[in-house]
Amino acid sequence: MKYTKAFRKHFGALPAFTMRDVRVFFGKPLSGKYSELLLHNFLKRGEVHRIAKGAYSFGAEMQVVGLAFQPYYYGLQDALSLRDLWTQETNPVVITPRKVRTGVRTFLGNNYLVKRIARRMFFGFEPLRYHDSWVNVSDAEKTLIDFVYFRQRVDAEALAELKQNINAKKLSSYLKKCPLWVVKRVKKLLAE
Repeated sequence: MKYTKAFRKHFGALPAFTMRDVRVFFGKPLSGKYSELLLHNFLKRGEVHRIAKGAYSFGAEMQVVGLAFQPYYYGLQDALSLRDLWTQETNPVVITPRKVRTGVRTFLGNNYLVKRIARRMFFGFEPLRYHDSWVNVSDAEKTLIDFVYFRQRVDAEALAELKQNINAKKLSSYLKKCPLWVVKRVKKLLAE
C-alpha cells in the first residue's frame, strides 16, 4: 500500500513515464519484478494507460503520446491545429529521428501517427503550452518544410495561413539545412 500511494502521487503528476523511471524512482527498496507487478496492477485497474512499448500515462490526453518517442515534435496538420492556423481537429502527428516503427498507432481508442525524420532535418520546433503541460511543436516555417519533405499536399487555406505566419529570414536559414529538392519545392509552393 505504501508503494502504491508513492507511485500514484509521483507519477500521477507527470504527463508520461517509462518503466525505467519507475525503477529509478523506487531504487533498491523494490526489486525489478515487483516494480513490473505494481505497474501491471495499475494497468489492469485502468488507472494507467499504455502509450507505446515501455511508456505510460495516468492521463487520458492524446497529446502525451509524443513523450513516448523522445526526442520528438508534433508536426504537419497537428502543428497547424496546435498553433491555431487551421480550424480542423486532427490526430496527433509525432515526428521523431528515432528508429521506431512508423505509421498509425492507437492510444485510448484514438489514432495517432508516428513519422520518422532524418537527424539533419530534426530542427525548427519549440515548446508550446498545451493544457497542463508543454509539448514540442514545429514552427510555421518547419511545418511548411515538413509538408514538402513528407510529400504531403497542403490545403489551400492552410497554405495561405502558413504564408502569413512565415518569417522569411528564419525560413531562409532553415532551407540551408535541407536537401536541394526540398528547397526547390518549398520555393515553388511559396510562389503559388
